[in-house]
Amino acid sequence: RCCLSTTAGDCISEAIIASSTDNYPEESICNTLEPRDRVARTASYWSSKGQKNPAVPETLTYRLIADLCVVTEIKIRPFQAYFQFGYPIYSAKSVRFRMGHIKDADESCQDSGTDRFAWTYTSQEFEMAQENRLQTFKLPEPILCIGGILQIELLSRVQRQEIDGLFYICVSHVQVVGRPLSPAFGIQILEPPEKFVLEVQSYSLPTLPEQMSSITSLQMRVRDLEQILNLLQGNGGEVEYGYEWEVESDEDEEEFDM
Repeated sequence: RCCLSTTAGDCISEAIIASSTDNYPEESICNTLEPRDRVARTASYWSSKGQKNPAVPETLTYRLIADLCVVTEIKIRPFQAYFQFGYPIYSAKSVRFRMGHIKDADESCQDSGTDRFAWTYTSQEFEMAQENRLQTFKLPEPILCIGGILQIELLSRVQRQEIDGLFYICVSHVQVVGRPLSPAFGIQILEPPEKFVLEVQSYSLPTLPEQMSSITSLQMRVRDLEQILNLLQGNGGEVEYGYEWEVESDEDEEEFDM
């Protein structure tokens, strides 16, 4: 019920850190939260540092809007350098996704190293097209992200920059599509970090006006049925069989006596 009561949307709360950044803050990971590739006539994108070896990977790490999120797909738009000759697109060759939590909540997570995070899920590799569009990578099944941390692994580089001959990966925009399970549920991480406690944090009972509305609706449907029965018996719409209703409203039960 918690999942169905919310609409699927972008679950990213903030950008935490990238494994490398070429020019900070102009090419920061924070730019990937902006859906446009240009803001006030300025290019908006994240760029890795250049590498001679195209096999060197990069990571982008994000915090989601809740410690428990059901994630269904991730969308990534590679950046096309419209200000360079030939308009090159700096995509990765493939991507992979990890979900998990920070190992020690008291420590800063401003470190992309694997020692800072515990991963509870790792996806398969998805091939990325070298195209300037928002590409959708749908997970084989909805995944419960326990801990609210999602990391994108960008595997292998495709495009070499002409000016320095180095390989780069650049991303214009990222979306994580899913549903948060808060405020209904929370998570408590135990030691060792592979053990968790699911916390039920809130549950809203129907309010009194909602209960009375349900009762009134039921009464109206029964009275309509009375009218139909009398019409079938040729009473011209006059009520021949009357019913007296005693309605008691309680937080736990509703009684109807005929």
